[in-house]
Amino acid sequence: MLMRAMDLGHYLQRMGYRGPLRPTLETLRRLHLQHLEALPFENLDVLGGRPMVLEEEALFDKLVRGNRGGLGFELNGLFAALLRELGFQVTYLAARVSASGEWPMAPGFAHLVLEVTLEEKWLVDVGFGEAFDEPLPLVPGRWPTAGRMFLLEPQGEEWVLAREEPDGSCPWLYTFSREPRRWEDVVALGRDYPPPGSPLRRELLCTRKTPRGRVTLRGERLILSEGGHCVERWLGAAEEREHLLLSHFGLRPGSLGSR
Repeated sequence: MLMRAMDLGHYLQRMGYRGPLRPTLETLRRLHLQHLEALPFENLDVLGGRPMVLEEEALFDKLVRGNRGGLGFELNGLFAALLRELGFQVTYLAARVSASGEWPMAPGFAHLVLEVTLEEKWLVDVGFGEAFDEPLPLVPGRWPTAGRMFLLEPQGEEWVLAREEPDGSCPWLYTFSREPRRWEDVVALGRDYPPPGSPLRRELLCTRKTPRGRVTLRGERLILSEGGHCVERWLGAAEEREHLLLSHFGLRPGSLGSR
């Protein structure tokens, strides 16, 4: 995927990013954090019966010109194009998501993550909803970010990403292979994603990091998290959801409708 200079400027404006652009770890960290705060993870197209189109121009139209969010393939795919345009070395990696927080994982290639090579290798993911805020070193260990602790460790031929919870549990988020993938592999998968039976096909999910926590719209619930505290509110009519999509996520009225 390639990106024109004017597209790069538009993308950075969409993110509200005004920091350095040299391909350094500091730039990567700031871009990662800003992307999570500006572009939500959301499944509105899935619920509206609109197929996921992973060609670059379509992604740019949706996420940048259309002021939308998207699923992991979309968010990480376009973010990879941005990083490459800035001079970063980026590799696509295939991940398998854990629905239960433990083994077995869902079969097949169900999520896209990125490996960015600087002096060291880093795990990058701006498309998983509530995961890590900053890139994680791609070496085994426990890594803190924004008050949460994440665990990375090899597990057979794959790597496991897990997150420590306040109750002492450490559920798996996903596993991933270090084998490089081609963008064509991702495009082919996107034609039928998410698979039948996926929770993404059943209820609304829209979530975005905020400077002090996270805001999530899940089904009929608005969930506000800040400083370890969580407040949930049940919603009323669809008009209220439309209002919240606009006020919290910048998504225009009518986003919930089908094509």
